Amino acid sequence: MSPWQQRPPNGSAAGGPGPRGNGTGRAAERGSAVAIPLTMMLAGVVGNALAMLLVSRSYRAKGSRRKRSFLLCIGSLALTDMLGQLLTSPIVISAYLSGRPWAAMDPSGRLCDFFGFSMTAFGLCPLLIASAMAAERALAIRAPHWYASHMSPRATERGLLAIWAAGVALALLPLAGLGRYSLQWPGTWCFISTAGGSAFAAAFAALGLLSLAVTGACNLATVQALVSRCRAKAGGAQPGSRWGRIATETLLQLLGITCVLAACWSPLLVTMLRMVSEHGAGPCRGTPGGSQRWELRRECHLSLTAVRLASLNQILDPWVYLLLRRILLRRVRQAASAVSKCSSAECRDRDRDRDRSFTLSEEIRRTAA
Repeated sequence: MSPWQQRPPNGSAAGGPGPRGNGTGRAAERGSAVAIPLTMMLAGVVGNALAMLLVSRSYRAKGSRRKRSFLLCIGSLALTDMLGQLLTSPIVISAYLSGRPWAAMDPSGRLCDFFGFSMTAFGLCPLLIASAMAAERALAIRAPHWYASHMSPRATERGLLAIWAAGVALALLPLAGLGRYSLQWPGTWCFISTAGGSAFAAAFAALGLLSLAVTGACNLATVQALVSRCRAKAGGAQPGSRWGRIATETLLQLLGITCVLAACWSPLLVTMLRMVSEHGAGPCRGTPGGSQRWELRRECHLSLTAVRLASLNQILDPWVYLLLRRILLRRVRQAASAVSKCSSAECRDRDRDRDRSFTLSEEIRRTAA
């Protein structure tokens, strides 16, 4: 999902005639504007490819049997995000660089249908996978015995296949006559039409918000279980400083995941529900005039910004879930060690405790990502 262009390819409203001017200047302007989506696409592809590489190495490593379900979820999320960018970003960039209206580039409308299908399928599947990952973490922490006896890589594979099948099936509904994909402002991308209070658009937005709610609830349940276990360790015979550190790290990770998902997807999903409830075709369909022009232009920019935030999620996912996690946590530990006033003996004891707890810490991070 990468509709990052600020202006339509023709320089005016979608489908309208563009301004006349120097051809070299227009080409330079298009090249400058397209640098943003191109950079974002490359960042997303590189990040997700690196995430899949690290997941593949961890999956083949010895002793990874207990964490393979989580690794499958991470790898599937990275693969889904990367495919979504590879299928949509080149079309948007090509549409902008061509300098032609979408109707001239896609007279049959099939490219618009394909673009809308890709936006829908590869926008919904990451949300559903994130919910599945949150549920997997909650079960691993709150019901470890059930998790150990029922969860397996094969069961995880079946669940991921079911998620992909559900996302593809939902995205195919407009092609079967239930709903419609239409060209969106500023004329460089297509998505679900909200005209006439579309039930399909409402279903997409409601399912997305439900996925966000499930992810947040499961992550909060995981945090609550970790905090309770940390307090039990602190009140027991053994010191609970190690569990306190692990719970704090996990809390930060889960809060980061939840905040990124909510910040990226909530504006778009709420905007879609608002448009459906108003039974309108969106604020950017008409030809405003007079005093309404500025307000409608502002609404157009707000709607486009919401879609851009959703597309950012595909770029941030690998960094939030995998790549920056260990780097940031290592830096936090180094900073905490530098400011703490512990004796050399205490520091050596802490290092030995950290070495002994490496396996447990990795398991908690694996299940609480």
